[in-house]
Amino acid sequence: MVAESNPASQSITQRVLDLVERVGNKVPHPVLIFLILIAIVLVVAHVLYLAGVSVSYQVINPETHELETATTAARTLLSASGVRDMYTGLVPNLMGFSAIGLLVVAMVGVGVAEEAGLINTLIRTLVAVSPGWALTYILALVGILSSIAADAGYVVLIPLAGAAYLSLGRHPLAGIALGFAAVAGAFNVNMLIKPLDAVLTEITNDAIHMVDPTRSIDLTAGLWFSIASVPFLTVVIALITDRLISPRLGKYEGAAAEESEGASLGAKEWRGLRYAALGLLGVLVVFGLLSLPEGAPLRNPETGALIGNSPFMNGLIVPIMFVFLVSGAAYGWGAGTIKSSADVIGAMTKAVSGLGGTILLFLVISQFIAYFNYSNIPTIMAVEMADTLTRASIGPIWLLLGFIVVVTALNLVFTPAIAKWAIFAPVFVPLLVTLGVDPAAVLSAYRVGDSPTNSITPLNAYFALVVGFAQRYDKNAGIGTIVALLLPYAIGMSVLWTALFAAWYLLGLPWGF
Repeated sequence: MVAESNPASQSITQRVLDLVERVGNKVPHPVLIFLILIAIVLVVAHVLYLAGVSVSYQVINPETHELETATTAARTLLSASGVRDMYTGLVPNLMGFSAIGLLVVAMVGVGVAEEAGLINTLIRTLVAVSPGWALTYILALVGILSSIAADAGYVVLIPLAGAAYLSLGRHPLAGIALGFAAVAGAFNVNMLIKPLDAVLTEITNDAIHMVDPTRSIDLTAGLWFSIASVPFLTVVIALITDRLISPRLGKYEGAAAEESEGASLGAKEWRGLRYAALGLLGVLVVFGLLSLPEGAPLRNPETGALIGNSPFMNGLIVPIMFVFLVSGAAYGWGAGTIKSSADVIGAMTKAVSGLGGTILLFLVISQFIAYFNYSNIPTIMAVEMADTLTRASIGPIWLLLGFIVVVTALNLVFTPAIAKWAIFAPVFVPLLVTLGVDPAAVLSAYRVGDSPTNSITPLNAYFALVVGFAQRYDKNAGIGTIVALLLPYAIGMSVLWTALFAAWYLLGLPWGF
């Protein structure tokens, strides 16, 4: 995958990353890895269960907003109840794995747009109108902002970034790494309010009320820091891509390189784009009528809100799917690449059938996550790490920085953002509020710690999918390839973003409205 070069001329960083890739790619197939991890969880959970390991803590229930005192003990899956749970949970565990539904729905639309040639044409157009130096920044910015559409950026932006890089004559794996770092590594910030923000804010307010029932924050409490983080992380991701990842990969020599060489658009392609624009306009009109008027069905039926916790935001993958589906079909009709409805259905079928290997992997991953959570090991780890940090006699800024480090490390094995915050908020929010720290700062610190390592943990539901994207261009790409590509992003974003947070806090800048 990496271009041939003289080892003596490589930097220490490049040699370390090459070593990480070689070692990582020698591990077994991801399916076997997660089967091994399942076996490890079974053994470790049983040992902890026999040792009687348990923790007591206070947690906020995200549904009732009540503070609850809970005791969590290690559970073994080797008991009668554990075996029954594994036996009956095989299908429910898979069906409850939201990544599968999101992936299938998105690919129904993307598959049509791809088969019709719309995506290729749009990428060629983007490359033609964008200065070469700006494409990296544009893709990084769009990747970060894609979190407004929940997880859709994983299945849409990442492969598009790889294809865009290929069209520009650059290594497509650099584009995939750039897209993954932007979508996953900055998932918790945006310039707009996301559905996730509503849940995290509610949990934060419940924690504040433990020490001050009259005080609350709203959805915009940390918006200034979030908005500032977006261009900051855009520059960080782009610089890492251009200065480290692209030079390490070198020139792409794959067979697909010739396919990326595109001339200017022909008359049929321009006609297809006009048809696609009309299709897009039609989709926007339909969903506009369903969401914009007062009392529209896609608004929150209780508050009337459109942004935040609303049917529109919670199901944003649906309009995204229709945008690709309708625009792709319209483009194909105009460009002559789609002749009938059978061609559209064929494109959908082809896209979904290509997910067979990914769905198999998701089957195994979903079982591992279910067993890991059943064992209560993640909760025990989170509580013990939180207790250790709070017992340390350090000032607010150091406590906040330590909190970021703890969240960053824990995110490698315990990825659900809401579940972690429900455990951490009752510990750190009251403590820091009593020390005079703005609760918005505590929530912002959590966002900083919870995001960057999303791209290097195989427990990320979309990690395996990104490996599949990489294998389109390098059949030898594996877990080691992705970890080696994303490790510089994870480290760079963690360090620099934490530095931005510390500077923001020390300067006393407002966190939001």
